[in-house]
Amino acid sequence: MEAALPIEVEIPSMRVLTETELEEPEWAKQRCEQLNLIDEKRLTALCHGQCYQQRMARAFNASVRHREFKPGDLVLRKVLHITPDSRGKFAYKYEGPFVVKKVFSGMAIILSDMDGTENALPVNADALKKYYP
Repeated sequence: MEAALPIEVEIPSMRVLTETELEEPEWAKQRCEQLNLIDEKRLTALCHGQCYQQRMARAFNASVRHREFKPGDLVLRKVLHITPDSRGKFAYKYEGPFVVKKVFSGMAIILSDMDGTENALPVNADALKKYYP
């Protein structure tokens, strides 16, 4: 269901007629002109919205750093869940180090522990950062 403005359904407003002291034919003519301008105003608003989205995307993408992982790299994995025995704000934010075993397209990565046991589930690259011993 779409909302309709009073201008679009041409409901005459008595308050507007009395305040502007227009005759009904003149008022109807102005009302039709306003109806014709509604589409133009909507297009202008849409254009401004798209320009704003492009500016915001450009500003965000400028601050994003591309990270590339290769098999054999050492990484730390972000702790994504809070365990009941955690120490609140003093808990570790990252765990590891881990070794990158395989990198898939879409930045899914299979990790293994330092002793060589491979984790079954892939990890998103957003939750990793390189470890420099």
